[in-house]
Amino acid sequence: MPSLPLLTQLLGPSLPLGPLYYLFMSCLAIFCTNAINILAGVNGLEVGQSIVIGLTVVANNLVQLWRWPDGPLHENNLFSLYLMLPFIGCSAALMQHNWYPARVFVGDTYCYFAGMTFAVAGILGHNAKTLLLFFVPQVLNFVYSVPQLFRLVPCPRHRMPSYDAATDRLVPSVVDFRMGELSAPGRLIVRACRALRVGRVSIDPATQQVTMSNMTIINLALHLCGPMREDRLTLALLGLQAACSALALLVRYQLAYLVYDVVK
Repeated sequence: MPSLPLLTQLLGPSLPLGPLYYLFMSCLAIFCTNAINILAGVNGLEVGQSIVIGLTVVANNLVQLWRWPDGPLHENNLFSLYLMLPFIGCSAALMQHNWYPARVFVGDTYCYFAGMTFAVAGILGHNAKTLLLFFVPQVLNFVYSVPQLFRLVPCPRHRMPSYDAATDRLVPSVVDFRMGELSAPGRLIVRACRALRVGRVSIDPATQQVTMSNMTIINLALHLCGPMREDRLTLALLGLQAACSALALLVRYQLAYLVYDVVK
């Protein structure tokens, strides 16, 4: 069994999780479904990111099938492949109708379906930790969204970008509040975002009225790159997803030996 060299001296070569493994599987399923659902709201983005992740899972399965021509790992990766190929095919067909300007809107139903498909493929394919590597943009989006999700900063019902009809471009959506309404951690977060320029933050010195862009990487991309057409924004975010997937495969097969004694 692979082990973490840095923790081996403290915990031994392996650490049986027992019932905690079922908790981990539940958390993975919850994360996969909601991670896609909160990185959404732009035509083609939910389906597009799912297709990119699905193709990355297929690439990982094919590499594993080549490395392990028989045995349980071969069967596990075949099972994952059986789930991913029809999922990608259905998603590709849906993408034709969900691309900008969309004629079909996928909503929560597709996000939950896609996330659960990935979770099942990762768990039953015995690639759960590798699967999380393919969700780097979703993890970053979740971490960036935490202040609003946990109400340290006011969170509106919808955080999708705003549409500027005059230019036919999307711009970051904003939330307005007073600095005095926030807790100390909330004020610290607002000042940190302003100092680091990770979002649009303006504070009126007289009234302490704050106008701040909503904390999603969709709005962050618009803040950093400027207003964009919806299809161009989707392509930029899918390009980020593809780059992170390529990096994840590099980490999985070239750098894993730095963490694990045995790499399977």
